Amino acid sequence: MEIPIFTVDSFTDLPFKGNPAAVCLIENELQDDLYQSIAAEMNLSETAFITRRNSMDFSSGARFGLRWFTPTCEMPLCGHATLASAAVLFYMKKNVNPVLVFETLSGELYVRQHEESLIMDFPLNKPNPQDQHEIKDLLKAAVGNLPIQDVCYSPTTKKLMVRLADTCDRSELVSLRPEAESLLRNETTGKIKSLIITLKGAESTQSGYDFYSRVFAPWVGVPEDPVTGSAHTVLAGYWSEKLKKKKMLAYQCSSRGGEVKLEIRNDGRLDIIGQAQIILQGTLKI
Repeated sequence: MEIPIFTVDSFTDLPFKGNPAAVCLIENELQDDLYQSIAAEMNLSETAFITRRNSMDFSSGARFGLRWFTPTCEMPLCGHATLASAAVLFYMKKNVNPVLVFETLSGELYVRQHEESLIMDFPLNKPNPQDQHEIKDLLKAAVGNLPIQDVCYSPTTKKLMVRLADTCDRSELVSLRPEAESLLRNETTGKIKSLIITLKGAESTQSGYDFYSRVFAPWVGVPEDPVTGSAHTVLAGYWSEKLKKKKMLAYQCSSRGGEVKLEIRNDGRLDIIGQAQIILQGTLKI
């Protein structure tokens, strides 16, 4: 069996920045253990598998199946690998449709082109306030002695969001080095699958970023996720209310870095806007 595969850097206009995802074009569904073996082999935060629907090819079809796997498990939602999948279909397969529809574990996701960017129509996941005392050891493992302003939890995505106090600056967020083993040791309930640490953008700077973030997910085999779309479904739900904004510009402060534009839609969903760079094309031989 031969499977076309691509590596795509999402949420960036430069190669080797943003968040890399592998994208596989699948003619027919595979066994789950094979999906997982391929994802483990790729060893990226996510590997996406696109399958055809209604016997249409990848260039003319508008509807596709889409699944995402980390090196250790399947994920119910992934933004950067969805962006990467649309980039492969639009840029490499020259798909003729204005909008692509992906059937996923999180329902139908829509992606369209706009100038140099791709726009993803995603659910908005507003997080709920979380009692800090219940998870004080996990918070200590995550941010040390840095002051915390808010802690929220999204039960839909199983993401815990920690907002650092406004007295913190971007350099302190960048300097954080939480140990995966410590995070895993202090959260064993299965309730949390990903940890988001976020900080309000400084009004005194010229960057224009409304907020910054980093994401750690050792519970699903990803020590740090460079730039995540799914985390921004939670971040957008939080920051839009705090900042009283429907349009926001965010930056994820991993070593690779990545820029994400966010727009709250009138229907209550979220447009996640970003660029993608295809840097590798090849064939898996199984």
